[in-house]
Amino acid sequence: MRISIFGAGAIGGYLAAKLAMTGRVDLSIVARGAHLDAIRTNGLRLIEDGHEAVASFRAAAQAQELGVQDYVVLALKAHSVAPALDQIAPLLGEGTAVVTMQNGVPWWYFHRIGGSLEGTRLQAVDPGGVIWDRLGPDRVIGSVVYPAAEVDAPGLVRHIEGKRFSLGEPSGEKSERVTRLAEEMVAAGLQAPVRDDIRSEIWVKLWGNLSFNPISALTGSTLAAIAADEATRALARTMMLEAQAIGERLGVRFPISVDRRIKGAGDVGEHKTSMLQDLERGRPMEIDALVTAVQELGRLTGQPTPTIDSVLALVRRLAIERGCY
Repeated sequence: MRISIFGAGAIGGYLAAKLAMTGRVDLSIVARGAHLDAIRTNGLRLIEDGHEAVASFRAAAQAQELGVQDYVVLALKAHSVAPALDQIAPLLGEGTAVVTMQNGVPWWYFHRIGGSLEGTRLQAVDPGGVIWDRLGPDRVIGSVVYPAAEVDAPGLVRHIEGKRFSLGEPSGEKSERVTRLAEEMVAAGLQAPVRDDIRSEIWVKLWGNLSFNPISALTGSTLAAIAADEATRALARTMMLEAQAIGERLGVRFPISVDRRIKGAGDVGEHKTSMLQDLERGRPMEIDALVTAVQELGRLTGQPTPTIDSVLALVRRLAIERGCY
């Protein structure tokens, strides 16, 4: 089995190291810069549970060096996918599956969902339907990523917590391709449950991200601080209830209450969200996949989003002013 991971940051690097160390798959990554140089020279060092291990595999700056794959894992942020399409193309053959590991509403959301919105292309995450046309939604295996990791230095990834990568076909079927991939991930010591409704799981994670991420960027606050403050907690809750109404109109099942989801976010502790970290580091922020796309879904379903609209306007303006959008 040939698996290539496109984007060797913290999560991509963690997954690459775990899969490569089994010796069961032909694993490769597409990376760049000092990180690529370090991996080529010394392998990828992984610190997990206090122990360091080294994984060796093919690493390239250009995808054409790696050839056609059985699976391509996109471990990029959502806004980085479209600019990378030319680079991704050489990895794709007729039967290549593409595993999307982006946060937020995926570009393929309305593929094989049924109903009046079947085939709808979301402009917030795929302007002009470019990703849909170039990658093709039939290739997609959806994923929800739970691990946390950091790149501490070029060629060095430190795992923080979590081992679950939920997988699911957009159609909900338990296909051979998703089952085989899950088996390899489990063999690597990861949790890879195959879901018959991956969209609902995407929504549960998105539920917190669409509210806590922009609020944290606007206030500079951690998850614990937002959840503990009565005003910001209420603001997050209102945004989440607006999103829940949208999700339910789309047939999403929310297995937990909004208050339990907020408690879960607060229990993470003094953690800065990824959006706040991106703002502080001057990097592009995941505003469109996490917030703008939910606003677009509200328009498509006729569900008002007044609080989401207001917070989105503020965080987008902030990002523009800081050069992060």
